[in-house]
Amino acid sequence: ARAYVRMRRGRLAPEARIDLHGMTVAEAHSALIGFILRAHGSGLRLVLVITGKGKSAAEHAGQSRGGVLRHQVPHWLNLPPLSAAVLQVASAHLKHGGEGAYYVYLRRAR
Repeated sequence: ARAYVRMRRGRLAPEARIDLHGMTVAEAHSALIGFILRAHGSGLRLVLVITGKGKSAAEHAGQSRGGVLRHQVPHWLNLPPLSAAVLQVASAHLKHGGEGAYYVYLRRAR
């Protein structure tokens, strides 16, 4: 899809965004579910999910959050209830957060 290529290159502006960074895994999961289902229900096609990049190993000893969300979010998007709304997930372009964010391309609402 042309839109997908434009999205990967950072040419499409996300229609909505959610910033999960700093949340616990449980908070982030429920926030993500609500956000994606609302966006899909509103007919949006491209949204941005910001996870933050995760902390370096040194900082990681005290706090395991950042990297966990970055790895969890794609899994959550591929599992019910979100998998029914999600068409494609890609790492965001640098101008939209790069490795600390994902583009989520949603299916057309029925």
